[in-house]
Amino acid sequence: MSSLLQRMDRLPMCRPHYLLLLIGGLGYTFDGLDSAIVAFLLPSLKAEWGLSNTQLGVISAATPFGFLIGAVLSGILGDRIGRKRVMMYALAVYTAFTLVAACSLNIEMFTAARVLSGVGMGAESVIIAPYLSEFVPADRRGWFLGCLAGFFSFGFVTAALVGRFIVPEIPDGWRWAQVIVALPVVMLLWWRRALDESPRYLVGKKRYDEAEFVVAKFEAKVVKATGRGLTPVPTTDIAADIEVANHPKPGVARAWRYMWSPAMRRRTLVIWAVWFAITFSYYGFFSWIPSLLVQRGFDITRSFEFAIVIYLAQIPGYFSAAWLNEKMDRKNTIAIYLVGAAGSAFALSLGNNTASIVLSAAILSFFLNGTYAGVYSYTPEIFPTWMRTTGTGFASAFGRVGSISAPIVIGYFASSWGLAGVFTMTTIVLGIGVLSIVIFGVSTAGHSLEDLNEAELADENSAGPATAGTHKEAARPVTDVPADLP
Repeated sequence: MSSLLQRMDRLPMCRPHYLLLLIGGLGYTFDGLDSAIVAFLLPSLKAEWGLSNTQLGVISAATPFGFLIGAVLSGILGDRIGRKRVMMYALAVYTAFTLVAACSLNIEMFTAARVLSGVGMGAESVIIAPYLSEFVPADRRGWFLGCLAGFFSFGFVTAALVGRFIVPEIPDGWRWAQVIVALPVVMLLWWRRALDESPRYLVGKKRYDEAEFVVAKFEAKVVKATGRGLTPVPTTDIAADIEVANHPKPGVARAWRYMWSPAMRRRTLVIWAVWFAITFSYYGFFSWIPSLLVQRGFDITRSFEFAIVIYLAQIPGYFSAAWLNEKMDRKNTIAIYLVGAAGSAFALSLGNNTASIVLSAAILSFFLNGTYAGVYSYTPEIFPTWMRTTGTGFASAFGRVGSISAPIVIGYFASSWGLAGVFTMTTIVLGIGVLSIVIFGVSTAGHSLEDLNEAELADENSAGPATAGTHKEAARPVTDVPADLP
């Protein structure tokens, strides 16, 4: 008997993997579109309902609040009922409540609908990367997941185009913008129904026949796509499958205790700190940049045109970081792009003319989004299969605390601190993220998910802080179910 998981890991990257990348990536495109579109709706909502900056901050925080709830629920349910079912439910919830938001009669109805659509998008955002990471070979996983995160940028650019050419140009443009955002998701739902469940999830549930069917089906697709036979795997090496299958039933309490056990505490703290730093800065910046530009004297149309330029800078940011994920390892990529983001945020705080503001903002956009390409690759790698989506969900949810607080904090202090003070604060937050990943982050490039998480080895903390100097240093596997946990 050969290992089902090794059979998946030895497959060359080809058309079936890229199709998964496209189907999963389109979900992230709509995620990015939904996240970004609210920034372009705020000026219209303010004019229509006579809203204050504080009320605009609450609206900006509504979707991230829903994201937080969706992230936690998605992580828990993904380990319990499967990755595929959560992806389908998440998109359905998002579509329904985005259309409700488009029909809102007042700020209360709009805010509630944005929270609930955020639940769907938060669930979608969390589940895709762990799901796809379980199909991809170790030597290309960093690049693949980095490119997956890159689909966010297409959503942001689309949001900027909708914000420029739909919202201010037609009656009730803010309503039609949300209809445009929601309706294409119906086609994606139809496309996704043919996806298979993750074989690693199925092995973990001891559903071996189903896992065998999924692996054999995927192998056949690879053979057809490449026109070549497959590399053989050891006929007796099933240790990885046994490790994954012998885990306890996933549960919130068990997963929580495990995340904060001595074996995993450092990993959890690092990834939570990085998620908070990048998400606070990201949402603080992108939620308010059109309104802040308007306050600096630009009209709405000109502000939205600048936003298009700023959002276009996301695309090379994501995909350059995806390439570096394999060349320099995820943790080093995250650190480099966080440093770049901190520097450009500080430069933005000093900008005193149109050219310097837009240039600094575009560079900040490049680095902030490049960081996400590393974070979305790194997060599912550091948690074992039995609680991978739960761990990813809690990390993402903690980041959403940053996204919820950022628009409110920036909305409150923008009038007294101005643009310079707001982005100086962003620089400090990003600096905290840099220190966390450089000092305590672990290296994951080139190692299978089972090598990183499933082996029964000594407490990781006994090794001290991970050295940041080389991409060849492996993250030490951790005890999957510590002895002190029931």
